[in-house]
Amino acid sequence: MRKAELKEFLDAKVIQYNNPKFIDSDPIQIPHQFSKKEDIEISGFLTATIAWGNRKSIINNAKRLMGLLDNAPYDFVLNHQETNLEKLQPFVHRTFNGDDTIQFIKSLQHIYKNHGGLEILFAQHAEKDALQNAISKFKTTFFELDHLQRTEKHVSDPLKNSAAKRINMFLRWMVRQDNAGVDFGIWKHLSPSQLSCPLDVHSGNVARKLGLLKRKQNDAKALLELDTNLRKLDPQDPVKYDFALFGLGVFEGF
Repeated sequence: MRKAELKEFLDAKVIQYNNPKFIDSDPIQIPHQFSKKEDIEISGFLTATIAWGNRKSIINNAKRLMGLLDNAPYDFVLNHQETNLEKLQPFVHRTFNGDDTIQFIKSLQHIYKNHGGLEILFAQHAEKDALQNAISKFKTTFFELDHLQRTEKHVSDPLKNSAAKRINMFLRWMVRQDNAGVDFGIWKHLSPSQLSCPLDVHSGNVARKLGLLKRKQNDAKALLELDTNLRKLDPQDPVKYDFALFGLGVFEGF
């Protein structure tokens, strides 16, 4: 398929999947329950963190986690006492357990109290055309506090060759200007042109079939290759094609 045909095909798929109906079956429905900026970004970050495995299970567990945070994630993060954290201990999603949950809440409090919040922290280290360095620096800051070593595996580092799918998905939610009402676009210090596609099994397989990706592993090198090709199709909003790749893979078995 020639570049012009491929762009036309994928643009049509973006329109098909980038609409409010998408929210009903996607973890992005969790931050859509909130209206305050900080509630949206904290609920989005925590939901994206556990977004692997069965989508129904992700959504159910993310709802449960919001309930444990009194459905007021920012207030809980900012004002919790040590005793409030005890009720988080039973929480588990696959390998993300109660200890990890408690550490995440403490680290988020540290970021809001000492680093100006999530948006400022990511924006500080962003490069003109990429956020890989910003994600890596974010991880370092996130684990400045004393923490269990095991919890580090739940925040990916692109500079250690991870595709960082979940954190790139979270950044898409926060940064991408979306007239269709799916992505939030509430972070104004970053631009959609800096975003990377959330690369997973589905989007990777579809990208390979369409000739957008040759590398076999879904790692940081594959992500760079995919990003480069998507930017040729739309340099201003390359990750809108995540909707097309994901939709083709998950809903159409392309």
